[in-house]
Amino acid sequence: MRKFKVDIWDKDEYDYPASYGFRPFIKAYLHEDTKDTKKGVMLVAPGGGYNMCVPHEGEPVALEFYEKGYDAYVLAYTTDLTFAFPLKDQPLNDIGRAVRLIRRTRLDAGIRNEKLFICGFSAGAHLCATLTVHFKDVKDPDKVLNRISARPDGTILSYPVITMGRFTHKSSREALLGRSPSGEEVDYYSCEKNVDNDTPPCFIWQTAEDELVPVKNSYLMAQALIDKGIPCAHYVFPFGLHGLGLGRETGEDTDDYTYAQLYAMVRVLYGEGLTGVPAKRIQELKKQFPKGAQGSLEPDDDAGSIPPVYFPEITLWPQLADSFLTQIETHR
Repeated sequence: MRKFKVDIWDKDEYDYPASYGFRPFIKAYLHEDTKDTKKGVMLVAPGGGYNMCVPHEGEPVALEFYEKGYDAYVLAYTTDLTFAFPLKDQPLNDIGRAVRLIRRTRLDAGIRNEKLFICGFSAGAHLCATLTVHFKDVKDPDKVLNRISARPDGTILSYPVITMGRFTHKSSREALLGRSPSGEEVDYYSCEKNVDNDTPPCFIWQTAEDELVPVKNSYLMAQALIDKGIPCAHYVFPFGLHGLGLGRETGEDTDDYTYAQLYAMVRVLYGEGLTGVPAKRIQELKKQFPKGAQGSLEPDDDAGSIPPVYFPEITLWPQLADSFLTQIETHR
């Protein structure tokens, strides 16, 4: 296996105010021989409420699809735990750039006519769903990359945030759009309202017991896809908590590189100090991440470690998703 990291933006291309020295990147998990890459590429976007990118929805998922014959990448995209700087289009621009950069790299290596799929979790699934319905809107400042399509060939949405409306996950919406988004922003980022005839096929799964992101989200997206005649699979498992990832323990050796921006923020918190962040939020962050314990993160909300696994049927979703993605082109 070849593993390496690539920053997706040059320094002069990226200026998000809460980056704290972080730049979004992809981590690659590639087969040594392209002949072993039987099913194309899988780009994984971890969840974390648009506050962070949690590790158990990153590397373990990439390795799972690597073993199924995909070359895999994990995207560490822009997030903000301070809630002081609404993300707006930045994460969408990140994933659009990642898709184009991967495609260009593969083309440069002589790999053509290859499928590229994206797989997201929770807020990361919202990011994937947003690219899935708005890929035409995502423009790249690099003229060469902008000529490459940002459209995924298929999308996996795992316990997704879909709507910014009544059934949204409020923390994700606040981090993305701020406390008082406009009606236009709410509609644009409510993915179920933006499905059209060019939307790629989607595999969706969630649990009926999801206590953080109402299961209504996945139903809204599935119905919108059905209404437009877009191939989709929709699995609602009856039991299980939010944030299950692969549905099994992934091991203590999971690399936590997806926390890069979060670690950078904590270093600045106890260094020169955070600017533009309300004093109350700064105190909350210091309580959450005590000085000297920055390496022992205990994120709030749905951004924690994998919950205990109660129902082994959850572990079937990667196999089901792989089967769906393998068949969609045959049955179109």
